[in-house]
Amino acid sequence: MDISNLEKYRKDLDALLSEASTLAMCLTYEASPDRFRKAVLKSSNGDEEKAEKFLKGLPSFKKAYHHWYSEAVTLVKQLLPDRLNDFVRLYERPKTRKTLDAETYRIEDACQGLQTSRLGDVLASMQTAIPLLDQQIAIVESIKRRFESSLFDIKQLVQADLYDSELDTSRGLLKSGFARAAGAIAGVVLEGHLKEVRDKHDLPKKLTTITPIIEALRAANIIELSQHRQIQFLGDIRNKCGHKSSSDPTSEEVTDLINGVDKVIKTIF
Repeated sequence: MDISNLEKYRKDLDALLSEASTLAMCLTYEASPDRFRKAVLKSSNGDEEKAEKFLKGLPSFKKAYHHWYSEAVTLVKQLLPDRLNDFVRLYERPKTRKTLDAETYRIEDACQGLQTSRLGDVLASMQTAIPLLDQQIAIVESIKRRFESSLFDIKQLVQADLYDSELDTSRGLLKSGFARAAGAIAGVVLEGHLKEVRDKHDLPKKLTTITPIIEALRAANIIELSQHRQIQFLGDIRNKCGHKSSSDPTSEEVTDLINGVDKVIKTIF
């Protein structure tokens, strides 16, 4: 993992936001074609040929949206996981939905061109999905702002990707029967992450191994007692994998170690 990965995230975000602008136009056009056509014609200074060429160049909202959503939801999951449920909720129909109205209408309904009326009045239509799409775009835009903010630790993002990759290697070794080697790699990830947490909270760099680091983290109320105990447990398995002892680590122990480390790097910062 190097700086090129950061540039990839940046380019993916820029591409998504550029596509989002087109998506918004597609949805507005399909929701209110006459009104949108008039607006395009006006912006084209009355040039009907130019306006029609622009309108014909717009893709189908359904097709364009599904492509955009599949990439956007992955990026939200990676970079802004606390907004993932909100992002998905704006698209997916509520599983408990009993009636289709303005409150329960979702972008998924717009993709199917659904509309509901009562006594001749439209209750919900593709027009209803416009503010929902705006909210999704706003979430992606917030990722962009966070990405560029000094408060967002880019180094932490890069390191997290690297740790995920190393844990995947560890799982592969365990699956192939190399439990000790798998545990040793997971242990290195655990210690490396704890050092990152140590540095982030300005704790002494002389704390170089798991036990003294978590003792300091606990004393500073950065981790809870239950987390301290869990990491100590993981450290014991790590030591068993890294040093010859009377017994080899079991695959179950190494599995606990890998899963535990995976949880630590995603919950303790």
